[in-house]
Amino acid sequence: MAQKNTAPARSTRASTQPEFHPGSLVSVRDLTPERTRSILQLADTLEAEDTFKRAKRLLKRRVALLFYESSTRTRTSFELAAKSMSADTTLVSSLSSSIEKGESLKDTGITLRSLGAECIILRSPFSGAPYLLAKSTGLPVLNAGDGMHEHPSQALLDLRTMLRHLGIKSAKLNENSLKGLTVTICGDIFHSRVARSNALLLPTLGARVIFCGPTPLLPEVAATIGPGVSIERDFDSSLKQSQIVMMLRIQAERLAGLSLDLEDYKLRYQANGERIAALAPNALIMHPGPIIRGMEITSEVADGPQSAIAEQVHHGLCIRRALLFQALSGERA
Repeated sequence: MAQKNTAPARSTRASTQPEFHPGSLVSVRDLTPERTRSILQLADTLEAEDTFKRAKRLLKRRVALLFYESSTRTRTSFELAAKSMSADTTLVSSLSSSIEKGESLKDTGITLRSLGAECIILRSPFSGAPYLLAKSTGLPVLNAGDGMHEHPSQALLDLRTMLRHLGIKSAKLNENSLKGLTVTICGDIFHSRVARSNALLLPTLGARVIFCGPTPLLPEVAATIGPGVSIERDFDSSLKQSQIVMMLRIQAERLAGLSLDLEDYKLRYQANGERIAALAPNALIMHPGPIIRGMEITSEVADGPQSAIAEQVHHGLCIRRALLFQALSGERA
């Protein structure tokens, strides 16, 4: 298995998709504007479709959810998305399988394939794990988060949330659709696969992404992730420039060895009512969850009129439904 939290080297944005089943989505780098548009249009179609017609889409197809890390939103939305199209699902976790006995990811994948799984949704603490699973099984693999690397479906659901508020139709999406839009992502950038995924996807559609946070959580090297990404240490300055503000959880379990004063962090980087009202009164507020209320964001902002946090969860169901249908049907639109 790939070394924990070490992303595989990929020298260009060119897709390596032919290495895998064409229904796989292991990296945001495999999302061209055309494929992104196709997924979003399919999500729209399936959302609007008659419930009973949609329920026949994946009747009795078999989906395995292989989760080496705990999850609420991602796992549940993938499972409900599959069941809304009548697919059969099985959950395999590290605490209830041969994984805890030391079985390798490759052997677990081969076992699931032999048992009849037709698609595997994988969440792993190991960066690069979806690549290994897709190559070793030949099945469509959907990356539900790998280490500190990527979370492609999260970036897609975040994009769908933004487009709805901007009034941009999926069918019109192209490389210039988000031109002039500035998105600030603030918080624990260093450990965030959500930040990386959004920073890879949004600039392909014309957006500018600002990473904001203190040096321990946002090293200077983060600005090299790709074009259209910059670093701003002053949260107030960043807010003034932004139409979208995405807050990230401070991952306390990953802070060992880091010099970070949490009270100072809240003073400088917390999205609270006073700060948002003064500096970004019209900005859309987002958060991938789970939220630590009173830390990176206050309840008045998380539950306020500018918040799209609950909407993100809904869009996650729609996007994952589209990804599953593409993976198992081969259809792009």
